[in-house]
Amino acid sequence: MKAGSKYEALFAHLSASGFQEIRLTFSEIETLLGRELPATARRQRGWWSNRSSGGVQAAAWMGAGYHVTELDLAAEQVTFAKPTLVYTAVKQGDTVLWNSELVKGLRQHLGLSQGELADELGVRQQTVSEWERGEYEPSQATSKYLSLVAERAGFAYSVDSES
Repeated sequence: MKAGSKYEALFAHLSASGFQEIRLTFSEIETLLGRELPATARRQRGWWSNRSSGGVQAAAWMGAGYHVTELDLAAEQVTFAKPTLVYTAVKQGDTVLWNSELVKGLRQHLGLSQGELADELGVRQQTVSEWERGEYEPSQATSKYLSLVAERAGFAYSVDSES
């Protein structure tokens, strides 16, 4: 979340909440923000979509580790929840072996596009796409870096040791 974003206060509130799920009224969100939500937030479900690019509002909740799971436009309420997907990784020695599901899950958890994750990792967007399609897996060095990024971002996964 960029400092100074008009949705930074929502990001901070969700980040500090510690709850798996949190329901807020539009009025409560406006109080947090210190300004009114745009009219489209009251009329269009798409404004509340969990998109990884193009929506500064979505960057606030997704950056805090939440997704919009329920929206009631008539009651002006929105429910944010932390995704409960369980990712399983295989560990070989001291290295987690990253597969397509883990890479995509981490990218979505971070709220990044393939290109943005590629920039973060110092690889090409096509490489991230190929990892996510399972065409090949990240190298051992990249897997260690992915594990570090995941840890810093609070991306949870379980680990099975390779037999």
